[in-house]
Amino acid sequence: MVTRNQYPRVELTPAAAELVRQLRAAHGPLMFHQSGGCCDGSAPMCFPAGEFRTGDADVLLESLTVEGVAEPVAFWMSKAQYEVWSHTRLIVDVVEGRGSGFSLEAPNGVRFLIRSRLAGS
Repeated sequence: MVTRNQYPRVELTPAAAELVRQLRAAHGPLMFHQSGGCCDGSAPMCFPAGEFRTGDADVLLESLTVEGVAEPVAFWMSKAQYEVWSHTRLIVDVVEGRGSGFSLEAPNGVRFLIRSRLAGS
């Protein structure tokens, strides 16, 4: 896991945490992956844990603790994307509107979205 100072690399807004709890109840343990590819690749994708295969081209940024979720939720990012965003704190939020990806929240008419701040701020 990549960490910097005492600040988490990735955090969830209250709305995103609530959606994670709902998705966990419906689908079991979860994971996120952010690829930085085209289309919705710049949005974090939520999958059942282990459904998206990670490997040497990915970095585990954070194991998120979400109140009401029994296990940590892994947040992975492609190494190429991490190189671009390594100086930022990522804040996972949720907004109305359906993305075109395969993320678990898509059928609910919402999508996860990354907001960012400079690391340490």
